[in-house]
Amino acid sequence: MIDMAASLLPGDDHPFRREIREWLAQHTKPSAEQLARRGLVAPHWPRPWGLDASPIEQLIVDDELRRAGVQRPVNPIGIGWAGPTIVFAGSQEQKDRYLFDLLSGRHFWCQLFSEPESGSDLASLRTNAVRDGDEWVVNGQKIWTSAAQYAEYGILLARTNPQADKHHGITYFICPMRSEGIEIRPIREMTGGTTFNEVFFTNVRIPHANVVGDVHDGWRLARVTLSNERVSLSTGGALWGRGPSAEDVVNAARALRARGELIDASTRDAVTRLYERHVLLELIRMRTLVQRIAGAEPGPEASVRKILADEHGQEVMDVGLRLVGAASLLMGGGGPYVPQEAAIFASREWAEGALFARALTIGGGTGEVQRNILAERALGLPRDAAPTTFSAHGNQAS
Repeated sequence: MIDMAASLLPGDDHPFRREIREWLAQHTKPSAEQLARRGLVAPHWPRPWGLDASPIEQLIVDDELRRAGVQRPVNPIGIGWAGPTIVFAGSQEQKDRYLFDLLSGRHFWCQLFSEPESGSDLASLRTNAVRDGDEWVVNGQKIWTSAAQYAEYGILLARTNPQADKHHGITYFICPMRSEGIEIRPIREMTGGTTFNEVFFTNVRIPHANVVGDVHDGWRLARVTLSNERVSLSTGGALWGRGPSAEDVVNAARALRARGELIDASTRDAVTRLYERHVLLELIRMRTLVQRIAGAEPGPEASVRKILADEHGQEVMDVGLRLVGAASLLMGGGGPYVPQEAAIFASREWAEGALFARALTIGGGTGEVQRNILAERALGLPRDAAPTTFSAHGNQAS
């Protein structure tokens, strides 16, 4: 398998690489707090939270952490979405209070954006916040909130000016998830898990100091968060950074063929197309990464890659099923009939992933929404098509 990032990197004598390698040699098992304080969790962030790292320097950090077997703290919404928005628009007090605990994973975060009647049309949200002195009183409901039951804080959008049009009068809050009046109801999925939740707000009081940016300017910040979300969700493994990958499919196909298993031409073509998509996604990822670390907000590439990556994730699971066959339907292994290299596609992890993959083209903005974004922002097409009338014979009329 190719490693595109490695081909861009300087050698062992590069001063920045030596600096990171020496630190890791002195901290062979660094704690999450140590990684955060050293700036290695999000090295492209400004100091003191990051290293102001250039694109090449961030790739060096990734490479050295991988070589040392060091994992970054797990806090995807906090590090990937909330943190960049706070860095972009938060007050100095908010940065000092939240960012290091967020980077270290000490405080887990969730996102409180989607609502039952404002999923793809997020700007139509109805959760409202009314100011009462130095506090805001929040009432409403959110849904599809990942890991809300574990989160210490959430990034919350609420309507603060009901007279404004739907893209204005929205404010962006940092919401303490242990606040009185918050009720969290897990949603049981067909995988058996409870990744997502409903969250209800009944007279929840949030300090005015928790407003990020300006009052009523939340939609602009939401776009910053959503752009980072689309980058995050389309990065990593086929299932939003976890689960089997195209490389696992290729390895499984090779292992099965080495055992003398017959793989039909159609399946071989599917494996080939899958790997081609994998390479294409890696190229787009590298381009997006360079732009993002250089300080540019994620552009249309984030939507392009999310569309491709989500469909790719579903294809990974489908081709894995074709390779392993009926054994892949078992919740817990395919026995001696499945070689070790293909075992992931006959495991409980695969079975759960195959079900979860159906959600990929919905979460973080549906594929249809992403195509609309590209049509409007990249191609300059009008938001709404001009009305068209037809004659009685079905011919287009002006």
